[in-house]
Amino acid sequence: MSPKSVALLDYGSGNLHSAERALARAGARVEVTADPEVALAADGLVVPGVGAFAACMAGLRAVRGERMIGRRLAGGRPVLGICVGMQILFERGVEFGVETDGCAEWPGTVERLSAPVLPHMGWNTVAAPADSVLFAGLDIDTRFYFVHSYAAQTWELPRSEHFAAPKLTWAEHGVPFLAAVENGALSATQFHPEKSGDAGAHLLRNWVRSL
Repeated sequence: MSPKSVALLDYGSGNLHSAERALARAGARVEVTADPEVALAADGLVVPGVGAFAACMAGLRAVRGERMIGRRLAGGRPVLGICVGMQILFERGVEFGVETDGCAEWPGTVERLSAPVLPHMGWNTVAAPADSVLFAGLDIDTRFYFVHSYAAQTWELPRSEHFAAPKLTWAEHGVPFLAAVENGALSATQFHPEKSGDAGAHLLRNWVRSL
């Protein structure tokens, strides 16, 4: 069986080199690209992201990345968002009082965590559902590497009798926040799997195998 193809979206914001290496180690054939044809044709699309929500959205729109994401999901084609690449999947982000529209694949707002120490930087456990695909085979005390001050802190997508309920993984830093979401073809992690050692490598292998 040939390796699954993964397009790593290059829109000027993301930890591309370490993400590329981690995905390759997970068994994928990776291409770093902003080419819509490549992004749409790949078995999986990874949307990385570091920095500010507004800057990431500006970079994404510059390459029409939001259209690539939307077109893939319309056809049930897998997408994985990482860190700010997860945040921009929500309707909006609010930073320093400035509200920025996101991709609106999920309802809700990404806001600053209410915690005594920010950014939330370092290793933290997560609470994943028992039927998670991403976290399958990982112990409940497994830790992942986070570095962020903002996150989605509520889940606002209404339940539907026509679709399977999303699998939500939570973590806590001052307040509970979404650490990962698995919603049909669309998955995302607030932490960096590419910086999370063996645990992150395991998670990425799970995702690549699901393609």
